[in-house]
Amino acid sequence: MLYQAFQVQSDLMWPMRMASKLSLPFLQDSASGAARSPSMRRMAAACHVMELAQVTHKRPPWRIDQIAKRGLGREPGAAGEAWTVQEEVVLSTPFCTLLRFAKLDAPPSPKVLVVAPMSGHFATLLRDTVRTLLQDHDVYVTDWHNVRDVALADGRFGLDEYTQTIMDFVAAMGPGVNIVAVCQPCVSALAAVALMSEDAHPATPASLTLMAGPIDCRINPTGVNKLAVTKPIEWFEKNLISQVPWRHAGEGRRVYPGFVQLSAFMSMNKDRHSDAFKAYYQHLVADEFDKAEVTRTFYEEYMAVADLSADFYLETVKLVFQDYALPKGELRFRGRLVDPAAIRRTALLTVEGERDDICAVGQTLAAQDLASSLRPYLRSHYVQPNVGHYGVFSGRRWQNEIYPVLRNVIQLSQ
Repeated sequence: MLYQAFQVQSDLMWPMRMASKLSLPFLQDSASGAARSPSMRRMAAACHVMELAQVTHKRPPWRIDQIAKRGLGREPGAAGEAWTVQEEVVLSTPFCTLLRFAKLDAPPSPKVLVVAPMSGHFATLLRDTVRTLLQDHDVYVTDWHNVRDVALADGRFGLDEYTQTIMDFVAAMGPGVNIVAVCQPCVSALAAVALMSEDAHPATPASLTLMAGPIDCRINPTGVNKLAVTKPIEWFEKNLISQVPWRHAGEGRRVYPGFVQLSAFMSMNKDRHSDAFKAYYQHLVADEFDKAEVTRTFYEEYMAVADLSADFYLETVKLVFQDYALPKGELRFRGRLVDPAAIRRTALLTVEGERDDICAVGQTLAAQDLASSLRPYLRSHYVQPNVGHYGVFSGRRWQNEIYPVLRNVIQLSQ
């Protein structure tokens, strides 16, 4: 009933949201003088806040059309100063698209697969990650689909299927791939590389970067980690899993709704989000549109949610956050034991944020101990001071301090 209740509420709010949207042209009409009226500006700002606070289920555009050529010291835009970027579908499954950001006429560069989390948001949350990597690399990304749009006939999708998708995409890209896994997929990425290494697969990745991932949640447990062990897995299934309503392509599929995950994340920082929307309103009233645009850009992405397969969600909670299967040497892939010690030739970089309150310092570093067969020159670990979870893969410190470390590991792996 959870999803159905959300759908009913969304339907009831639709007329109000549409009325608010349709009112904006009049409220902002400079010709009639409405835009100069303080009361009209306040009403328009309120309409914008209502529009921004809406939960959507459609993936935002990547908005990566060009990338500046390195070393020119100029902004992209003029002829010859930037590469045109074109999105290409390399491979597609019912649950995910292997998307390439092709730089037209650019010389060959190392291939990087960005493994995005399936955690309630779309892969576009890693837009800054992808844009930064594009400076020096041929970038691909796992563009996960909203599971509520996947028909029941397309089968199940659990942790094994997630890991298999990574291996299939790496194989499709060919030898020499460098994996960059962000947050939740670090477990599956490490498992995929271990399995491919054990099989001596010709496309075994050259390097593996794990960024702020829950490899061993027993270390410095955060609020998220503690919450996962307060209830048995049966509680999560009973209270958080719902069925997709009839109007969507995935009708009847069991999912962990993206809006539930969004609510959980926002409740962890209620005051910060409340203050952000208040400031957004005030910036609009004061005609401080540049400041308002920063907030709008963030929340348009943040409020776009994607549902997770119930199988994937429950298996992740159980195996990663409750049983600690990987660090305890008990994780299995379709009955086969996953052995990170099988990794011998793939360079490993682990990255953590000093102030990460989702995946604490030490949890990702644990991968270094698990990959016990790697020689020292193939190991790197980096802790970024003064950043939280999102600062590990987006923002100024990611671009200027973390990325150079990652780039060097990839270059040395070629």
